[in-house]
Formats: sequence, structure tokens, C-alpha cells
Amino acid sequence: MKFPRERPRTREEYERGLPNYHDPTAGYGGAAPTYSALTLRLVLAALAVVLCIGAAVLFGAVHMWWATVLLAVVAVGSVIDFAWVLHRKRRGEPG
Repeated sequence: MKFPRERPRTREEYERGLPNYHDPTAGYGGAAPTYSALTLRLVLAALAVVLCIGAAVLFGAVHMWWATVLLAVVAVGSVIDFAWVLHRKRRGEPG
């Protein structure tokens, strides 16, 4: 079963916000429309990058390589998340 394609969203729609964008159950039970907290997610991703790199350096200094590699992987994931959230904010989504 194929679903019809949605039309591309306009910049005005992103600036206004996309109600119920992250809530598949929105509209049931009288819940208010939800919006994404992109700024909070951006700050948390930046904080995660700084803390993971700092901790990876400290663990590398004491030769705990498994922890260094694990924290480096988490830092890379946080950088990717940071870039994606920044892309969404530049596209015009509020948050």
C-alpha cells in the first residue's frame, strides 16, 4: 500500500512551526500541539561533545583505551546530532 506524497513544506510553515510533528498521538484526548525544543537539543549536543572529548583525553592519559574509544564514538555521534539540529534551525524551524 502506497501513501500519497506530501507536498514540500514551505519556509513559512517551518517558521510557524509544525504542530504535532513529533507526536503521533496528537489530537487524541485533547492534547495540545507539541513543538520541538531544538535550542535545548543544540546546547545538550555541544555540552556532550565538550565533556566526551575532555573525558576521552583523561582516559587516554591513564591508558584506558576502551573508554577513550567509547567516548570518542559518543562525541562523533554528538557532533552529527549538533550538525543536524543546526541544519533544522537554519531551515527555519522554531525551537
